[in-house]
Amino acid sequence: MDAKSIVLEVLKKEENPLNAGQITELSGLERKEVDKAMKALKDEALIVSPKRCYWEAKK
Repeated sequence: MDAKSIVLEVLKKEENPLNAGQITELSGLERKEVDKAMKALKDEALIVSPKRCYWEAKK
């Protein structure tokens, strides 16, 4: 599984929006990988930010 898939799965499982640090802890990935994956997911409009610095999977 690539980093994008892992980050997206973590965001889908959680009920509340998460910040990058929480995603890093839950996914077991390195912070750089999470940041890169989140940027790609944001560019593809698969994640949204309901409040500053917190992200959730688009519904």
